[in-house]
Amino acid sequence: MNLVSQVYETSKLQPGKTAYHFMGKDTSYAEFDQSVAMFASALQDLGVEKGDHIALLLGNTPHFLISLYATMRIGATAIPVNPIYSPDEISYILHNSDAKAVIALDQLLPLVEKSATLFPSIENYVICEMSADVGKRVAALSDKAKAKVQLFSKLIATGRPDLAPIEVDGNETAIILYTSGTTGRPKGAMLTHENLYSNARDVGDYLGFSENDRVVATLPVFHVFALTVVVNAPLLKGATILLVPRFSPAEVFETIKEQQATIFAGVPTMYNFLYQYPEGDPADFNTIRLAISGGASLPVALLHNFENKFNVRVSEGYGLSEASPVTCFNPLDRERVPGSIGTNIVNVQNKVFDEYGDEVQVGEVGELVVQGPNVMKGYYKMPEETAATIRDGWLYTGDLARQDEDGYFYIVDRKKDMIIVGGYNVYPREVEEVLFTHDDIVEAAVIGVPDLDFGEEVQAFVVLKKGAKADAEKLKAFCANRLAKYKVPKTIEFLDELPKNTTGKILRRSLKDQVRQ
Repeated sequence: MNLVSQVYETSKLQPGKTAYHFMGKDTSYAEFDQSVAMFASALQDLGVEKGDHIALLLGNTPHFLISLYATMRIGATAIPVNPIYSPDEISYILHNSDAKAVIALDQLLPLVEKSATLFPSIENYVICEMSADVGKRVAALSDKAKAKVQLFSKLIATGRPDLAPIEVDGNETAIILYTSGTTGRPKGAMLTHENLYSNARDVGDYLGFSENDRVVATLPVFHVFALTVVVNAPLLKGATILLVPRFSPAEVFETIKEQQATIFAGVPTMYNFLYQYPEGDPADFNTIRLAISGGASLPVALLHNFENKFNVRVSEGYGLSEASPVTCFNPLDRERVPGSIGTNIVNVQNKVFDEYGDEVQVGEVGELVVQGPNVMKGYYKMPEETAATIRDGWLYTGDLARQDEDGYFYIVDRKKDMIIVGGYNVYPREVEEVLFTHDDIVEAAVIGVPDLDFGEEVQAFVVLKKGAKADAEKLKAFCANRLAKYKVPKTIEFLDELPKNTTGKILRRSLKDQVRQ
């Protein structure tokens, strides 16, 4: 079994059951599966074959669900990409992933014009219409770009509804998820059909998902947390997804109340905004049986405040892209431990190793390692990075953790220097690389500092060349043209020199201490 065949089976057994709700409209499993089949066959007609790579630059709309499952239905590999990435970031992923086709929101049409020349290997751009003037905007493209553009609605209308899922091996790559690396360039984690299916199944079993659940999907669905917890696991269990285009406290409260939602999943930032929303009525959360938190550590004070106000239990878990992603969760059948990421989920084993690869004693701090059917088969075209991350059958997460005598795990610190802004990962080197390209900058260092709303914010320290006049606002604008909005430094401080050790390595810890003081 895999995700696509399970949805196919559900469409036969419960054709009238609602698969997802979006903008006031319910779509049944039969309708969803038919749309998937029709779009899958249309992709085949465009020349997409088993093993081809298809980039999805889509947000929380039915286009994403249909495109993802259609791609997997014909044995192709889906590459979900954050559509708000900068052109430079998108370009790198499209080049590195060897994408043959792109399925994108119509707001990305300006990128298509440039891409026709930049990416000769991309044969088709399928544009998902979100506004009424798409036809005019496509007509305004150059002939070269226009020749590669297809409209989603026209393709799906010409597809064949009887296309059955193609047979795939469990070890074949279903999705490549790009995750930022310490080198500053994203790495493509290759997740197989077995990886995705097993994690969706095991998360669903561990958290008691059923066909009666109605799951709020306001997390960005291209992110691995949402992909498994609010997309794949609900569809695998025959539940209903309540698609919310973008997060807003008002829309979340309204969706939960009107749709009688039973499960909500979010990052700590979302819980903070919901808690602080003045019009948030605790009664609107009456139908929620489970609230799930992930993506970053949930402050214990916020956890208690939220639970007390809304009378709902919040269960925190842990995961990473390379593990599809979930490895730990606070169990529902026993005591929830605030501040803990929980215990091993079904079929997944977590341990804490020292620097020699030996398991540490209970209570001692070491690196969290993971083993299970959810662990990726490697990074795309990066054998050395794969070998460094997966050693002796264990996935090394790069996070420092400890385990208590009851089997609960706690993240102590990040071994890497990753910054988490509202649930999104930002790596300092990635931002530093951009700053270093500015003509006025000699040195740059980036750290994460606490932020009440987003958990952390990006702060940069720069050393300018003698006589340079660049100011903080100009540097922010420079970064904004090359990075996604959440990666742009919120504050930039100018120093005469950066703190370094005797070997010349920049001491980020000193910078953090300076900010703290």
